[in-house]
Amino acid sequence: MEWKLFAHLRDAADADSVTVDVADGATVGTALDALLDSRPALAAEVLDDGDLAEHIRLLVDGEDPFLADDGLQTTVDADAELALFPPVSGG
Repeated sequence: MEWKLFAHLRDAADADSVTVDVADGATVGTALDALLDSRPALAAEVLDDGDLAEHIRLLVDGEDPFLADDGLQTTVDADAELALFPPVSGG
């Protein structure tokens, strides 16, 4: 499973994408744990008291699992593309 990382999250992970091994049918939470296990520096950037920080956006194959499914309990296929985005500002 591949994670795409953007902006300062890319810097914290020292990579713009990270592949993690999780079983088919794993949850988004399991995939996030695998990512943070492989890139521990990301935890300080994406977690707040052990939970996904409110300002971080997470997508699964381009969709927000918190709006469309069961959040971190959403099941994902092993070939899914996940993405983490920090807040975006502009004008």
